Amino acid sequence: MGRNQIGEFMRQVLQGQFAVLRTFIVPGLALMLGIGGALAQSGQPANPDQSGKPAAGAADAAKDSQRKTDEFAEAAQAINGPAGNPECVWLGRRVVRLMWRDDLDTAFRHLDLYDRFGCPGGHVQATFRCLTRFGAQIDDKVPKSLDDRVHACWINPNAQPQAAAAQPPAPATTSGNAAPAAAAAPPAPAAK
Repeated sequence: MGRNQIGEFMRQVLQGQFAVLRTFIVPGLALMLGIGGALAQSGQPANPDQSGKPAAGAADAAKDSQRKTDEFAEAAQAINGPAGNPECVWLGRRVVRLMWRDDLDTAFRHLDLYDRFGCPGGHVQATFRCLTRFGAQIDDKVPKSLDDRVHACWINPNAQPQAAAAQPPAPATTSGNAAPAAAAAPPAPAAK
């Protein structure tokens, strides 16, 4: 088809010689636009057996948000000074978690932000020291193990593991080669 033939065809369509074609094109086009708009607004239809999941997800998000709010309030009550401020708590705990996971580059970038907010760097150091004392209790297979321990150490950086606190201190020796006397010979039974 040449340019003139296309122009003639368009003129015939517009002038009404193809009235039947026009009666199907206009409603069909309107129907396609309507369906496309309706699908775009509604998104993907939910499966009947998944109808309860969005509500459960919203409930979990609400619980998580409330837990975070409670943690910030707990930190503000337990810690005097700027280390208890929400921005210091959030950034500081993040720095400690990143350090624990050996992501030092990201940890140092967060530490720069922590310092810019006027948060005390010594609290991060004390919290990380506390976390290293509890290293055996952190299990990568337990989802919140690290986060819970970081928060507990942030609140109380002087916390000690229970097993270490229950053990008596080792006896001091005067020489590096001398064995303790109690280990050398067992005690004699008492006479009646």
